[in-house]
Amino acid sequence: MTYDFTPLFRTAIGFDRLARLADTIPQDAASYPPYNIEKTGDESYRLTLAVAGFSAEDIELTVKDNALIVAGRVAETAAKGEFLHRGIAARAFTRRFVLADHMVVEGADIANGLLHVSIKRVVPESAKPRRIAVVDATKAGSATVELPHAA
Repeated sequence: MTYDFTPLFRTAIGFDRLARLADTIPQDAASYPPYNIEKTGDESYRLTLAVAGFSAEDIELTVKDNALIVAGRVAETAAKGEFLHRGIAARAFTRRFVLADHMVVEGADIANGLLHVSIKRVVPESAKPRRIAVVDATKAGSATVELPHAA
């Protein structure tokens, strides 16, 4: 299925990256490990991944090109017994999450088989809205600027 975003871009400026992003979303995204994304404040979010069987040393978080990449690799351990049923998937994984502009990963922690990643929007002063004064040119006197004469 393909979506045409052309009508949205008629009044939007600089969102061509959104169209490219929509084209790169896999139609058949992997479902392991399961995750939640929750909004914890006006500008803060928490990503939670179910990573049973993984320790902090087995998880790698990387931020690159507006993407958060979460990878998990379980170290091979000597089997203490024979599995009759293995329902806890401790297989390697890589999940990629696209971050909006000005999103910063603040930290991560793992507890009880859940990896929590704190993400916050930090907008720099130069990107914040600012008010521009409008001057009435008909009421303003003509200002002259004195330039120093070259000797």
